[in-house]
Amino acid sequence: MKVVKFTGKTVENIYSRSAKRKVRVKRTVEKIIQDVHTTGDKALIKYTKKFDNVKLTVRQIKVTESETNGAYQNIDAEFISSLKIALNNITSFYKKQLKKSWKIKQEDGVILGEIIRPIEKVGVYVPSGTAPLISSVYMSVLPAKIAGVSEIYLATPPNANGEVNPYILVVANLLKVNAVYKLGGAHAIAAMALGTKTVPKVDKIVGPGNDYVTEAKRQVFGYVDIDMLAGPSEIVVIANNFANPKHVIADLQSQAEHRRGIAILVTTSKKLAKIVRKEVSSGYTILVKNLDEAVDVSNRIAPEHLEILVKQPNKLLKKIKNAGAVFVGPYTPVVVGDYISGPSHVLPTGGTARFFSGLGINDFIKSTHMISYTKKALEKVAPAVEKIASLEGLKKHIYSLKSRFE
Repeated sequence: MKVVKFTGKTVENIYSRSAKRKVRVKRTVEKIIQDVHTTGDKALIKYTKKFDNVKLTVRQIKVTESETNGAYQNIDAEFISSLKIALNNITSFYKKQLKKSWKIKQEDGVILGEIIRPIEKVGVYVPSGTAPLISSVYMSVLPAKIAGVSEIYLATPPNANGEVNPYILVVANLLKVNAVYKLGGAHAIAAMALGTKTVPKVDKIVGPGNDYVTEAKRQVFGYVDIDMLAGPSEIVVIANNFANPKHVIADLQSQAEHRRGIAILVTTSKKLAKIVRKEVSSGYTILVKNLDEAVDVSNRIAPEHLEILVKQPNKLLKKIKNAGAVFVGPYTPVVVGDYISGPSHVLPTGGTARFFSGLGINDFIKSTHMISYTKKALEKVAPAVEKIASLEGLKKHIYSLKSRFE
């Protein structure tokens, strides 16, 4: 692990990425999306063979009922009891986020309001490469179900035998996902965004993925909505001499376990930095003068996961402005949020916590404004409306108003 002192360029240097790689990924994804747009299912078969080394027929793209039923025979029975704990916690958390339509009545009979409705069709992407992210199924699907989404479709890459991980299938089935497709990478995103004969077009795509998945989400945004542009998983641990080095090391190593995962320790303790450096092979330790500077570093990074391992963590929590999720105190490792605590583990990465939020009910609802005026109310505001419209030179707008009084 590299130890560096904090300077104004520290964060930028850690997160600098190859411009050449970005360009290469962008061009590859553009071609894939165009192929899916032009040839539909044929392109899906081609790219599944190319990237997953699996040859599928059109009929094999969609997981069958018999495949789903067979999946139940290949899981550990104790998994269901663990899953129920997670589902209960997630349900309790997201029910608190539910919004209701509302309206208010003003003078002269004016009624204003907001109509809250769920998005109708959502596509969920679940990675299944080096590690099948079983938890991403319920962390993505359940908030959508609670929000009232009526159609949910899931895409996940097949294994070498052309099969989907049985745990992914079981969770999807228990949560009543409408269909599961054996598709990964940019072509899966393109299929859900554009639609093919086999894969329906959705209104929004959510879920984590690699650089190609993220770039595909970026490029289809506008055809559909997306949750966020998530990159490699990351953790920042703010710790000082109070922290147990074993906890710090274990948590940094757990995040580095993800492919291209980023692990960063921000500490005032040279002693802790020295211990961690010996035990953690990759990542960064940033030495700071005090805990206020540690908070400043963390806010600049805007990490996906932030752990606060100091004696009075709540004092620092009040100063945290940018983070996907904050884990407070020595008995709250990120892993509990990854699987079971309640809030979704689909979180903004790469500094985007400055403007993105973790996946929630708001990602699956839309708002329609409602406006109702009486004649008396319209007469009252007519001069102001006419004045502003005249300044914009929109004469037919003015006539639309005046026609009500002719």
